[in-house]
Amino acid sequence: MPAEPPPIPAPADVAAPPADAARTATGLASKVLQPGTGTEHPTTESRVTVNYTGWTTDGHMFDSSISRGEPATFPLGRVIPGWTEGVQLMVVGEKRRFWIPETLAYRGRPGAPPGMLVFDVQLLAIAMPPAPPAVPTDVAAAPADAQRTASGLASKLLRAGTGTQHPAANSLVQVNYTGWTTDGQMFDSSLTTGRPASFPLNHVIAGWTEGVQLMVVGEQRRFWIPEALAYGGRPGAPAGMLVFDIELLAIRGE
Repeated sequence: MPAEPPPIPAPADVAAPPADAARTATGLASKVLQPGTGTEHPTTESRVTVNYTGWTTDGHMFDSSISRGEPATFPLGRVIPGWTEGVQLMVVGEKRRFWIPETLAYRGRPGAPPGMLVFDVQLLAIAMPPAPPAVPTDVAAAPADAQRTASGLASKLLRAGTGTQHPAANSLVQVNYTGWTTDGQMFDSSLTTGRPASFPLNHVIAGWTEGVQLMVVGEQRRFWIPEALAYGGRPGAPAGMLVFDIELLAIRGE
C-alpha cells in the first residue's frame, strides 16, 4: 500500500490569531498570506475551487486537500459559516489564514473537530451556478393528458429516453432534478448546484420511489406528487403537492 502523505506542519500562530489579523463583527479573524491576482469576490451562490489545510489550535491537522493531492470544489453556501463568510473576502490566487471560532465552525457537532479551527485557504477558481430552470406553465395542477397511477401520482413525458431498463425500488440511481411547489416556488435543484444527485430509490419520498421506476435512462419526466406521496406535512419540508422535473441519467445497480 502507498504510504499516507505526511501531515502539513501547523503554522506558528495556530493557537490564536495574531494582533495584526483582520477581524469581522462575527468573530472571524484572518490574515492574507499571499495576495491574489483576480478582482472578483465569490458570493454565497458561487461554486469555488480551493486548496486548504485545517488544524485545531493544538496544531493537529485534521484535513487537507493538499495532502490528498486534489483541490476541493463546493457551493460556498453549503459549508461551515466561517468558510462561507471568509472565502467571500478573497479573490482568485489569494491565500489567507483563517481563525474560525467554534460558533462559525462545527458548533460541537459529534465527530467533528472541536473548538476554534485554523485554515489556510487558497482560492483557485470561482464559478457561478447555472440560472434556475423556468417554472413550468402547468405547475399548479397536472394537465388533462398527464398519466395517472392508482396512488394518485401524475406524470408527463418531456423527453423520451435512450435506455430500455427500468430501475427497481432498491436501485441506486443518478438524476438531475428540480422541484417546485404549486405556486411556482423552486425549493431544490441539482441543476443549480451543478451536481447530479445519486441515491437508493427506496430512500426517498414515495412519489419518487414509484415515479422513477416508470423511467428509462435518458428520459425526462414531470411529476405531480400529492402530499401523501411527498413529505406528508412534515414540519420544515415543502408542503402540499410538489412538482418535479426529473432526468434519469444512470441506473447504478441494486
